[in-house]
Amino acid sequence: MNFENIELAITKHVDQDALDLVALGHDQAFSRKFNLWSLLALAFCVLGSWGAISSDLATGFSSGGPVIILWGLVLVALCNLCVVLSLGELCSSMPSALGQAYYPDWAIPLSYMCAWINVFGWWTATATLVAFNTNFLLGMKLMFDPEWNGISQGWLSFVVYLGLSLMVTVVNVVSCRKDPVLPWLNNVMGVGFAALFIVFSLAFLISVATSTHLSFRTPTFVFGTWTNQTGWNDAVTWFLGLLQSAYGLTAFDSVIHMAEEIPDPRRNVPKAMYLAILSGAGTSFAFMVICLFCLPDETTIADHPSGLPFIGLAQQIVGLQGAFALVALFTIISIGQNISVATTASRMTWGFARDGGFPWSRYFSHVDPTWKAPVRATWAQGFIISLVGVLYLFSTTVLQAIVSVSSIALMISYGLPIATLLIIGRDKLNPGPFRLGKWGTALNYVSVVTCTVVSIFFFFPSTPKPGGSDMNYAIAVFGAMMLVSLTFWFLKGRHTYFRIE
Repeated sequence: MNFENIELAITKHVDQDALDLVALGHDQAFSRKFNLWSLLALAFCVLGSWGAISSDLATGFSSGGPVIILWGLVLVALCNLCVVLSLGELCSSMPSALGQAYYPDWAIPLSYMCAWINVFGWWTATATLVAFNTNFLLGMKLMFDPEWNGISQGWLSFVVYLGLSLMVTVVNVVSCRKDPVLPWLNNVMGVGFAALFIVFSLAFLISVATSTHLSFRTPTFVFGTWTNQTGWNDAVTWFLGLLQSAYGLTAFDSVIHMAEEIPDPRRNVPKAMYLAILSGAGTSFAFMVICLFCLPDETTIADHPSGLPFIGLAQQIVGLQGAFALVALFTIISIGQNISVATTASRMTWGFARDGGFPWSRYFSHVDPTWKAPVRATWAQGFIISLVGVLYLFSTTVLQAIVSVSSIALMISYGLPIATLLIIGRDKLNPGPFRLGKWGTALNYVSVVTCTVVSIFFFFPSTPKPGGSDMNYAIAVFGAMMLVSLTFWFLKGRHTYFRIE
C-alpha cells in the first residue's frame, strides 16, 4: 500500500474542502476530525430510533396498534428517505454548518427564517433528551419504590435536568481540544447503542422463551391488529399513529451541520444521512417486532408509576432486577446520545451566529483556539436549554409542548428549502457529486408532502375534545418562536444576516 499516495489524496480533499467553504463565503474554522464511520455513529446516536420509538409504544397502541407501529414505521422510513436524499443533494451542492438553511442571496429572508426554525428545533431537541433522561433517572428509583413521590417534586426534576444540561455542555466544550476525542466518543456511543439493541432483543426473547407465565403473541396480533382508542376516526388516527415513527426518525440533518468537520462532505454527508436512516429504521422495525411478540399486556405498560411505558414493558418481561440493569444501561447510552445531539445543536448555533443571524453574532461566532470549539455558542446554547428546565417548577404541560415542538421545527426546516428548490426550478441548483437526476423532482415532491403532513399532525391533540391538561400547546410554542424570529429579523437580522465581514 502506498501511504504517500493516500496522504496526498487526503491533502487534496482537505484543500478542496477549504476552497468549497471559501466559495460559500467562509474560512475553515474546524479541523476535519470526523470520518464517515464516526459521523454515521453520531447520526445513529442522534436518531436513537429504536429507543425513541419503543419509549412511545403506548401511544402507538392507542393510535392504531401493531398495524401502525410496524407498517406505519415502514411508510415513514420510506418517506423520510426521500427527504434525506433531497437534503443530501442540497448539502452536496452547498456543504455548510448552516445546513439546509443556506440559500442563494436572493432568498435571504427565507433562509433566515429557516435557520431560526432549525436552531429552535435543535435547541428543543436537546432539551427533549435532557428531560427524557431526567425522567428515566428518577423513574429507576420508582422501580424499587413505587410509592416514592420525589418524581412529582418539580425542584428535584429541575436539579437533575440542570446537572445533565451542564454535563453535556461541558463535554462538548472540552472534547474538541484533541481532535480524536469527539469522534472516538461518538464511535463508542454508536457501538454501544447498537450493542444495547442486541442485548435488549436477546433479553426479551430469552425471558419469554424460558418463562412459565409469559408466552409469545401470535403473528396475527403482531402484524395485523388495528386498535383505535383516541376518539378520532380511523383516518385521523392513522396519521396520529405515524407520529410515533416520525419522532424516532427525525433529526437526520445532524450530519449536515457537521459538514465542516469531515473530509469530502459533498459525498460523505449524504452517504452518512441515508445510512443513518436505513440503520435506524431497520433496527427499529426489528425491535418493534420483538417487543410485539414478547408483549405481556398492552393495557398495563402505560401504568408504570414513572409514567414511562418502556420501563413498564422491560419490567414485565425480564423482571425487576433485569429491567433495572437494562434501563440503567439504556440511560447511560441515552446520556451519551444527548452529547451528540448537543454537538449538532452547537454547530448549528455557531453557524447561524457566523452568518450574522443572532444578536452579538461576532461574539458567539468565535472559535476558541485553545479548546478548538465554538465555546461561546455552546455555553449560550447550554444556558437557553437550562432555562427550559425551569418549567419543571411551574408547568410540565408547557414543558411537554416545548419538547414536542422539536420535531415540528425540524420537519419544517427540511420542507422549506426543498419546496423552494421546486418553486425556483431544479435547474437553478449547482449540483454536487451527489445528485438525484431524473428522480429529483418526484423525490422532492414526496419530501414536501411528508414534511407538511407530519408537521400538521404534530399540532393535533391526542383526543378530539381535549381538556386543558390534554391540549397540545405546541402551536402556541411554535407561534412564540416565530414571533421571536420575526422580531430579530426586523431589529437586527435584515441588516446583519450574511453581511458580517
